[in-house]
Amino acid sequence: MIFDEFSIKKLVRPVPDFPKPGVVFRDITPLFQSPRAMRMVADSLIQRYVETEFSHIGALDARGFIIGSILAYELNKPLVLFRKQGKLPAQVLSQGYSTEYGEAFLEVHADSLCEGDSVLLVDDLIATGGTLLAAAQLVRRMNARVHEVAAVIDLPELGGSRKLQEAGIAAYTLSAFALNER
Repeated sequence: MIFDEFSIKKLVRPVPDFPKPGVVFRDITPLFQSPRAMRMVADSLIQRYVETEFSHIGALDARGFIIGSILAYELNKPLVLFRKQGKLPAQVLSQGYSTEYGEAFLEVHADSLCEGDSVLLVDDLIATGGTLLAAAQLVRRMNARVHEVAAVIDLPELGGSRKLQEAGIAAYTLSAFALNER
């Protein structure tokens, strides 16, 4: 299936003033409700990574879990979950970070990765980059490395992609939205 950015973007619902005034939240749940759109997203990412050398898929809480689990299955890679604080039952590594809304913590099971592992981090979007940079720090703390970051949406005006690049992390997205774009 050929990727059609316009078809994908029209399924992303802008939600003004969520979770706080002045923020336009990009809700991809309507995209998940379209089998055609979901297949287009999955197929595009699978096509990009099918012959790429990395060892694990790292999926970020929560919408990244959906995309990440599809990629892990299709690419036959182990799936590592990066969760919001307090959600994982075993020993964890924790990393604080800033979001466009405030402060948060990301956690991963401490035994998820080993030295030499290479991880494709997957999330729904790149905004300020805080969550993905925290995940990258956790990967590095386990002596593994980030192969690349993949997301459906980039919000370039919030600077996350630039921060990832400055940190030496390549990022790939399927679409981008300007902050005032509807």
